[in-house]
Amino acid sequence: MKNVLTAPSLPVAGRVARPRRTARPTLGHPGENVRIALATLGAHKLRSGLTVLGIVIGVWTVMVIASIISGVDLAVKREIEALGTHSIFVSKLPLGVSLGDPTREERMRKPLSLEDAAAIAELPAVEASVPLLDLTNADDQGEKLAVSAGGKTSVSVQLQGTLPGHERTGVWTVAEGRFFTQQENDTNRRVCLLGRSVVESFFPSRSPVGGGVEIGGLDFRVVGVFEGREQLLGGDGSNDQNNVIYIPFGVARRLRPEADNLFIHAVARPGLLDEAQDQIADLLRIRRRVAFSQADNFSVSAAEGLIGQFRDMTFGVTVVMIALSSIGLIVGGIGVMNIMLVSVAERTREIGVRRALGARRRDILWQFLGEAMTLTGAGGLAGLLCGWATTLLVRQFTPSYVPHWAPLVGFAASVGTGLVFGLWPAWKAARLDPIEALRVE
Repeated sequence: MKNVLTAPSLPVAGRVARPRRTARPTLGHPGENVRIALATLGAHKLRSGLTVLGIVIGVWTVMVIASIISGVDLAVKREIEALGTHSIFVSKLPLGVSLGDPTREERMRKPLSLEDAAAIAELPAVEASVPLLDLTNADDQGEKLAVSAGGKTSVSVQLQGTLPGHERTGVWTVAEGRFFTQQENDTNRRVCLLGRSVVESFFPSRSPVGGGVEIGGLDFRVVGVFEGREQLLGGDGSNDQNNVIYIPFGVARRLRPEADNLFIHAVARPGLLDEAQDQIADLLRIRRRVAFSQADNFSVSAAEGLIGQFRDMTFGVTVVMIALSSIGLIVGGIGVMNIMLVSVAERTREIGVRRALGARRRDILWQFLGEAMTLTGAGGLAGLLCGWATTLLVRQFTPSYVPHWAPLVGFAASVGTGLVFGLWPAWKAARLDPIEALRVE
């Protein structure tokens, strides 16, 4: 038999054998970094908790402040808009939120008058104009008008004198009975309309319409009851919007001849709000003899202006409070940087082993950055939970709700803090020489 020598097989022309790929280490993958970070947190629970305490406080503060300011802002907006989007408010003193007492010039201003309200009603862009005379304040002897009915007496009820035309402004809706008539106003009939809180206080078990109340020692007949209005801050007494009694303007003048706290509520014709404000301002400057070079000695405001003024003030408060809460984030960030530097020192040999197995510098960098951001992110989530719980508690006392941006900003700020303050420890870990790192015992 003939021996046959078989030639070794040769590669096919044009094809080159490729080396087999080796599995790359998973280090540097985001999921792997998060897993390592969570394992590190679990191994040092107390240390990690103390480290992120500042992050928790900072995020919690952002949540609580944002919820309170947003809740109050929404309540104020609803309260002002309930007065009517075409409403214009005219007063002697500036309206809105004031942080200080009136100036001497403001206190010395001439009061508005019933004739001013009548003149405003004749303007082309104005649909209605009614006066409101406040009788709530004490007189020169420091005495307030008392309201009595059903064996109860109170001096905290808000007393307002107005004209029958006030019904046209849409501020109040009569739920029961009627508004007083022009004849009742002209003849100084002692009739009144009650707010919902007055009814609940003095007539808890029966309808007051047709009954009587005593105001300032005089008997008044109740002709109507207003629908309840939502409370701005859940106040009571003089802060309760429903704790009010309306009486005819002439009767109010007789009860308090010295009262001069007059307020005018005007309603602009549809689409003429700006024109109506300008016409009112021009008219009052003429009637009050304000020189061309002088500023107005009265205030003319619309609902949008009052809302904008309130938001300007709350924006400043928000900025200050967030700046203060950022101190907690900075303190937490410094703690994170410190703990990450300690972690790098403790895990020097581990870093050397990973580098020897093929990990690149950027893999080490992202590993420690991921740990820092996971640490602060966990603190941010804890702060969000605490903030939501606190918001539910605060809601029992004042309007509050969590705006959509607050959790996002809080969590982003916590993770961003880990990114910023974890950069130096991560960069230091990535710059370690693998040979020197392996020598560390």
